[in-house]
Amino acid sequence: MTLHHDKHHFAYVQNLNAVLKAQADTSSTRNESQEQELRAVFTFNASGHVNHSLFLESLAPPSSPKTKQSASPKSMAALAEKWGSTAAFKDEFRTGSGDLSIMSSRDQDIVPKGYKPLLGIDMWEQAYYLQYLNNKTGYVERIWEFVNWEVVGGRFLRSMEEVYGSLTDLKAAL
Repeated sequence: MTLHHDKHHFAYVQNLNAVLKAQADTSSTRNESQEQELRAVFTFNASGHVNHSLFLESLAPPSSPKTKQSASPKSMAALAEKWGSTAAFKDEFRTGSGDLSIMSSRDQDIVPKGYKPLLGIDMWEQAYYLQYLNNKTGYVERIWEFVNWEVVGGRFLRSMEEVYGSLTDLKAAL
């Protein structure tokens, strides 16, 4: 994940900063075509930054106490109440079946209004191909060892706006 953070996510941040500068530089010219193009680049990179921030904040080293389910007793209780156990939840997540609100987005769409992201898992190949090659199932099975349940639990308890923290203004601009 270091490469994913240091290269992939970093590129979204760099590109976002570049497009913000370009928007500021061209704001006085009011070139409609250029503004639309910059808006598309802004949206792609801002969404990439928001999504990857939510994803990367959802992870911790497996040895961390934050990856223990006891780090989030209220969200664990909610999972157990809805699915019977966390194992049943994980199985339903893996198979994509049942009554699970999984948001799947094309490109870099962010979570739609009215939904609160608790756990972001990057399912694009760049998230797992170096370690798992084309074994997406193996990635999904192992990702649970890295889930920062303390962060997930915090999101569970917070308001929708608070979940995004410092990204709130950026998300609102999308």
